[in-house]
Amino acid sequence: MIIASAADFREGARRRLPRFLFDYIDGGAGSETTLHRNGADLSDIMLRQRVLADVGDVRVDTRLFGQEWRLPIALAPVGLTGMYARRGEVQAARAAHARGVPFCLSTVSVCPLREVASGSGKAPWFQLYVIRDRAFMADLIDEASSLGCEALVFTVDLPVPGTRYRDAHSGLSGPHAAMRRALQAIGRPRWAWDVGVRGRPHILGNIAPVLGEASGLSDFMGWLGANFDPSIRWDDLDWIRSRWKGPLIIKGILDTEDARQAALVGADGIVVSNHGGRQLDGAMSTARALPAIADALGGALTILADSGVRSGLDVVRMLALGAQGVLIGRAWVYALAAAGEAGVARMLALFEQEMRVAMALTGVTRIEQIDASILAGG
Repeated sequence: MIIASAADFREGARRRLPRFLFDYIDGGAGSETTLHRNGADLSDIMLRQRVLADVGDVRVDTRLFGQEWRLPIALAPVGLTGMYARRGEVQAARAAHARGVPFCLSTVSVCPLREVASGSGKAPWFQLYVIRDRAFMADLIDEASSLGCEALVFTVDLPVPGTRYRDAHSGLSGPHAAMRRALQAIGRPRWAWDVGVRGRPHILGNIAPVLGEASGLSDFMGWLGANFDPSIRWDDLDWIRSRWKGPLIIKGILDTEDARQAALVGADGIVVSNHGGRQLDGAMSTARALPAIADALGGALTILADSGVRSGLDVVRMLALGAQGVLIGRAWVYALAAAGEAGVARMLALFEQEMRVAMALTGVTRIEQIDASILAGG
């Protein structure tokens, strides 16, 4: 099939994956209202088209958290991505590092942190959840530090898992889930051989020390519900800040008061995010929340944003709304599922080209020039 956009990768992923995996990455919480608003509200952001502005030298590199990025993009942490391609987190990390952008590994990845660091030639960013077992959290933080991870992304918008109807219908959870998944895998023989057989072990690599080497999909949902800690408060972040010496990025901020609090606890950055519409259905879209948060912080923290981003044009929109960098989630997983490492590399190339076009047509040539002035009415 012809790949011209992230939407094409989504169709490729749908064709290749068993339903339970496609619906897991494609779906959201509840009736998926927030999931759809993320994309719709971002698409509604209108830009000023400018002409005769000398855009012969458009550059898309930037500097964030003391590091040079070739694009203002990072690959967001997404769980279970080792089930979307053989040792998928390693493939995606290689593609990201080759393109000069960060890859952030999820706590609930299939490939453990050490495998991703060695397999891609560079330690990824590491994403940490709020876990009841503080000693285990400390071990993960220490391992990330010892391997040379350049940033810790602490996700705070998942004190409890969101209500995801699609997962129950698809077989990721619910009655007879294992049997339903097996039947779906039979219907996807290419995936079954490449990932189901050759991609083993199918364990949750980072949490295998507490779940055991037999951990897998059957343990995934139960572990999330039993081990995420809903009692955590802002005060509890002090020990994380004291233990982690590198950039600390708090992911899952949608409210201006929470953004200010993140600055007070010593975070270096935040990710304005509603978890891709996978947590509170009915929450505000990121595109709507971002401008007020940027105004409230006044440059006190580095602001990243995610949720709803499906193109380089969307990246430019997020930057114009107040972000300094953008995390991409579903788009890279679709690309990974459709075409592995080469798919992720192709997706990043498409995003870069779309960014260059959007910048040239709005009359800017540098990332730092993208702000509210390029918004229609800005």
